[in-house]
Amino acid sequence: MSERDMLLDLAEPLQKLVTEKFRTAYRDKSILFSETTVASLRSQCGAPFQLRYCPALARKPNADGPEKKEPGAPKFDPFADPPEELLVASIPANRTSHNLVLNKFPVIQNHFIIATKANKPQTAILEEDDIRITHACLRAWRNEQHGPTESRLFSFFNSGEHSGASQPHRHLQFLPVEDMSSLAAPGWELLLDRMTVRAHPDVPLFRDPTLPFLHFSTPLEDDLSSTNLYSKYLLLLKSALSAARFPDQPLDQNVEVEKDGQTVLSYNLAMTTERMAICPRSREAVAIPGAGSESSVALNGTILAGTLMVKYEVEWDTLRRNPSLLDGMLASTGFPPASWERSNNGTRS
Repeated sequence: MSERDMLLDLAEPLQKLVTEKFRTAYRDKSILFSETTVASLRSQCGAPFQLRYCPALARKPNADGPEKKEPGAPKFDPFADPPEELLVASIPANRTSHNLVLNKFPVIQNHFIIATKANKPQTAILEEDDIRITHACLRAWRNEQHGPTESRLFSFFNSGEHSGASQPHRHLQFLPVEDMSSLAAPGWELLLDRMTVRAHPDVPLFRDPTLPFLHFSTPLEDDLSSTNLYSKYLLLLKSALSAARFPDQPLDQNVEVEKDGQTVLSYNLAMTTERMAICPRSREAVAIPGAGSESSVALNGTILAGTLMVKYEVEWDTLRRNPSLLDGMLASTGFPPASWERSNNGTRS
């Protein structure tokens, strides 16, 4: 067992801990699980997406907690002292830096979160420990596979005002790919698995040319050290900012991505054991044309999995009738796609 696999120092296998905790929390009504109806969509260029309809989202309690606070009272922090019924584990056990907790309002089974024990900002650059522990969870889930069915986790992180982040306390989220899959949406695959076309001749950056928004991915070799894993994250962050802020310029790997302790762009990050991906964001939500004045679809890191959620029936019906609307929606929440073609000066095509 590698040092990274030992990092979590869990008493039992991660899958067992999460699934049993979820089952108990669901039975005891400690979590509010909302069923979704699923359909498959194809973008104009053929990229597969899941559309999920969840009317319960329109009734979801706000992030300030179940009880209304007095004016001026601190905002409720669900990760400051996680309740026992949601706490899966504290990791590592001997020197806890993160808590592993269930999502209280899941729409997909076994949705869990790692949150920093200390209240660190969601808008700051992730630290090496955040990335290292996230990857350790991904590996642990994969390595505990039983039977012929592949067992994978999808992890995502929302940072910045346009990213879809709902909590300021730093946290990364996990969804089992098997629980995301649905017979009602055949042909769906994780979007970041498709990001395999080279985007730079010399730097390990890749993309999916069918997607209408700026994004990059980079492969994660199985034997990566924690330092090299973290450098992959920084490469994506700098590449996303360089392409978003400086169109038609060479890739600037020295661009400053942080100012006064905050990242200078909103972005979504996603990770599996095989690949890490990023998309910078310019808007959090977008209206669906023809779906009424109340239409507002907020996108977060699950867009890098190829899934989006709507809460009103008119939105659900409109997108299924007109899947071509998807491309414009995706484009309007990000930046124009980019790739650097091979040339003497490295400028972008």
